[in-house]
Amino acid sequence: MNDQYDNCMAACDACAHACDTCAAACLAERDVHALAACIALDIECAQLCRFASGAMARRSGLAPRICALCAHACDLCAAECSRHAHEHCRRCALACEACAAMCRTMV
Repeated sequence: MNDQYDNCMAACDACAHACDTCAAACLAERDVHALAACIALDIECAQLCRFASGAMARRSGLAPRICALCAHACDLCAAECSRHAHEHCRRCALACEACAAMCRTMV
């Protein structure tokens, strides 16, 4: 079970980083208003990924439910990022998809 937690925490941490990077890069794009939903989901997803990682690190009994919510947020963020052609959005979508898959193994 420790490897499963460790792998999922690593995916959550990587996803949070990718989401933060994407949000910052979106803010630097010319048409930032067109990226507002992407930025908002990046922020939400990053926060939930960090929360899920912390819950797993603490071996919280709530970790499976938190991971389910994290997977949902990752799905939403991946879908939104996939709508944009920017490289940072593509990398974020891939990290979100990987994190969602790992979080589902924890549910």
